[in-house]
Amino acid sequence: MSTAKSNDFVIRNAFLVDGSGAPGRAADVAVDGDTITAVEPAGTIGRSERSVDADGLLLTPGFVDVHTHYDAQATWDPFVTPSGWHGVTTTIMGNCGVGFAPAAPDRHEWLIQLMEGVEDIPGSALTEGLKWGWESYPEYLDVLEQLPRVMDIGSLIGHGPLRAYVMGDRGAANETATDDDIAGMARLVAEALRAGAFGFSTSRTPIHKAKDGELVPGTNADERELMGIAAALAAGQGVFQFAPDHAHVPVDEWPWMRKVAALTGGTVSVNLNQPNKAPDLWRDVLRLLDEAHNDGLDIVAQVAGRSIGILYCLQGSIHPLMFHPAYQEVAALPLPERLVALAEPERRRRIIEDVPDDGGMFQSAIINNLGNIWCVDDANIDYEPAAENSIAAHAARTKVPAMQVLLDQLTSLDGNGMVYAPFFNYSYGDLSFTEAVTRHPHTRMGLSDGGAHCGAICDGGMPTFMLTHWTRDRTRGPKLSLEHIVHRQTAQTASLYKLGDRGVISPGMRADMNLIDYDRLSFESPRMAYDLPAGGRRLVQKASGYVGTWVAGVRTVDHDQFTGATPGRLLRAGH
Repeated sequence: MSTAKSNDFVIRNAFLVDGSGAPGRAADVAVDGDTITAVEPAGTIGRSERSVDADGLLLTPGFVDVHTHYDAQATWDPFVTPSGWHGVTTTIMGNCGVGFAPAAPDRHEWLIQLMEGVEDIPGSALTEGLKWGWESYPEYLDVLEQLPRVMDIGSLIGHGPLRAYVMGDRGAANETATDDDIAGMARLVAEALRAGAFGFSTSRTPIHKAKDGELVPGTNADERELMGIAAALAAGQGVFQFAPDHAHVPVDEWPWMRKVAALTGGTVSVNLNQPNKAPDLWRDVLRLLDEAHNDGLDIVAQVAGRSIGILYCLQGSIHPLMFHPAYQEVAALPLPERLVALAEPERRRRIIEDVPDDGGMFQSAIINNLGNIWCVDDANIDYEPAAENSIAAHAARTKVPAMQVLLDQLTSLDGNGMVYAPFFNYSYGDLSFTEAVTRHPHTRMGLSDGGAHCGAICDGGMPTFMLTHWTRDRTRGPKLSLEHIVHRQTAQTASLYKLGDRGVISPGMRADMNLIDYDRLSFESPRMAYDLPAGGRRLVQKASGYVGTWVAGVRTVDHDQFTGATPGRLLRAGH
């Protein structure tokens, strides 16, 4: 038995899954200050000032989420929700080429509409919530460093604000960069890295558009520009992260990705999803990943833990009824009045029976797609739904028109009813694609998009889903081991950004931990909340079962409730 000096606190009798991938075991964990000082068999650590009897509860490292968009929210929300509800203790933001630094004073509104368009964060919330106080990227980090929060945050410098800052309107309009432009961007990236940026991000997908309809600056950047910016990463410091055009990753992007990895000696992280138009493309990507690593090139594919899908609801950014003329007649009404109007017999009949004369768009986009849309249970959302439970299948089985099923669902619960429509990662009608890429050694867990897509997607709770669905509840395919899933969200993601002081529970590591009631762990169905600045709306999804979360040895969550402690800090790469 240990007879060392009294520890600050000990978590006793936990079932420890330590993040390394090793088998779980019964253990005691001692903490002094912000550091884990001992990990011993259960019942063997001696005195402590305080102790927590885990009584067999699951103990894991704090989760490290490397793909979020809290660039604005981190300036006003100390709890960084929804991630703060789901055991996340470290997060990286600034992904996909968007962000708020550098920011010329006359570019504030432009940056807001860029983020609003790409990441569906209400512009009014950004306008009221952002207090600015910076122009350069180092100044932005200085502002973040002064603010309290429950978790650690790190940031990437995005191509969009960078290009607009250096090139002005030419950069915003995606004009070709000159040699001087490229040199200016590379200089500011190097400056950001010296200040503590964790890398550079860009977007090359036509899906990402600003509110004014323009592509994110840098979307069509040529290889000269990409390599010129990458040269600023050539010391091996910083990740080159980007969102590709998913249908063309291997063909169009892989050659320059290999060049960037070779030039920088660092990591290239490419988002990987399964588009319906190219459902088997991911197999080529995995093969190319293997070839790159065999050649000594550090290219990884960042993957989500489930399908990427839209949650349609009447209060959301988009829903199927929006495209029907009978709905458009009342779309501007406040929700209570809209519900009354939608209940009028003749309007109901028109929505259910009439197909708009729009050249077949409504028929092809909505009616023909109801086999890929599912009703969301108010108490529980199924992220791996079976075809026989889709709206179309339910309608055929019950002899009720499918549009009636859709209308009744969306108007249920006082207009809070939801339906779920996967658009990535569900081409096979299950999560077999996700299972395969989650097992692959050269993929990394990500794409939760915490803080973004407020009116259509709610994936910030991905860490909780990974534990519940993949290790405990899945019925439509093989489960994955608890040790693997914890490793994916801790040690692996921490190592992606060279955060060597966290991600594993072992002596000398930072005391970021989650104590979880694994059997009771769950999450609610997403709901719409109006809790952003200016009353902005967002979909939220809370968790149950987090008995405790500790950041740097300080308890931030106690039985699913924030304690009010804010030990989190700004992380600066290389500092």
